[in-house]
Amino acid sequence: MSISSQSIASVFSPQDSRNAQQVRKQIRQGVWHSHTSGLASDHVQGNVVILPEAQAGDFLRYCQRNPKPCPLLAVSEPGQSQLPSLGANIDICTDLPRYRVWRDGAVVDEPTDISALWRDDLVTFVLGCSFSFEQALLEAGLPLRHIEQGKNVAMYRSNIQTAPAGIFHGPMVVSMRPMKAAAAIRAVQVTSRFPNVHGAPVHLGDPTLIGISSLDAPDYGDAVEVMADEIPVFWACGVTPQAALVQARPAFCITHAPGAMLITDLLNQQLASF
Repeated sequence: MSISSQSIASVFSPQDSRNAQQVRKQIRQGVWHSHTSGLASDHVQGNVVILPEAQAGDFLRYCQRNPKPCPLLAVSEPGQSQLPSLGANIDICTDLPRYRVWRDGAVVDEPTDISALWRDDLVTFVLGCSFSFEQALLEAGLPLRHIEQGKNVAMYRSNIQTAPAGIFHGPMVVSMRPMKAAAAIRAVQVTSRFPNVHGAPVHLGDPTLIGISSLDAPDYGDAVEVMADEIPVFWACGVTPQAALVQARPAFCITHAPGAMLITDLLNQQLASF
């Protein structure tokens, strides 16, 4: 089943779709393979990067130097597939709807379970995700078109360069949400409270100023229409490490598939800075 072919209503009851542990159970059982936008909406979701210990130090420094697109939520011990600080029963091998397996900087597979690939030297990094601040935007009365249309958020490679660390470098990936001007101002105020999930936008308006030639052709996710009375609003995105992996070309690593996040037991409100 493709990453965008399921509907939430066809799999989850309204109560289940808000429950992080129930959603993870359905994912673990292979029932849900699609993006996680709008699921367990009160809970923090995370981008995932899994690297051999030999490259983990460089990647940790990369995250520390680029906290806007790579806000660290958790780092595992080598070989440990559990993440107790994010949820008592999380198993990183089974609890994402879809993974990406990379070899030498290229995606070679998109499985729904990585248990057979697990190794004792693998280190898991979980990074904050904009799906978390989306709940705050909705609660502030700011509509999000991709959620209304059941789509994954549109993501683009920009010309904003990240700070390099060891083998890791490359462009910042940004996610885009169209908004009217007044809503965009309010969105800046709302999302600035959540620095651990990308914080305030990095750009508003003309996409060509950050190297995006066409909003109709996102590098990841699904395109949504920007109306005549709207402007595109861009946030730093946790898919940025995947652009860095293309440049670094590690022999082996695993990430989440764009939009297919780890749903944790943490509540979004726990990450609010004020």
